[in-house]
Amino acid sequence: MAQAITLVELLIVVAMVGTLAAIGVPAYNNYIDRAKISQAIEDIRFIEAAIEMYRTNEGTLPETLDLVESANLLDPWNRPYRYLKNEGKIQGNQGKYRYFMAQVPVNLDFDLYSMGKDGKSPPALTAKPSRDDIIRLDKGAYVGTITMY
Repeated sequence: MAQAITLVELLIVVAMVGTLAAIGVPAYNNYIDRAKISQAIEDIRFIEAAIEMYRTNEGTLPETLDLVESANLLDPWNRPYRYLKNEGKIQGNQGKYRYFMAQVPVNLDFDLYSMGKDGKSPPALTAKPSRDDIIRLDKGAYVGTITMY
């Protein structure tokens, strides 16, 4: 004797699939976000090494990333990494530097960062749009998001 699926059984299966999707999709998105942050950290370390190699060869930091081997590298959100040479330019020019609390600028040599998922990056690292930025702090002693610092 053939048995058919009743409407109630079908609704139960759809509800179970919906519940699994509601749990699984955010977990997957979180995994993807963490993977992109890890990739950006790795890229920043790579670019940092290229900048240091440039400084060793030329005796000074590059003015732009175009002078460095990894200039065309894009972050995981398909935007260029941001670079700002701070060394020797700090006095009287503090408005454009990244800062955290009273530390202006956050790096005395150079800033290197990704604007993160939202693509926004005001100079204050404590501002909400900057919290997802992947940043280099303390002359490279730390690379990650400000929320992980």
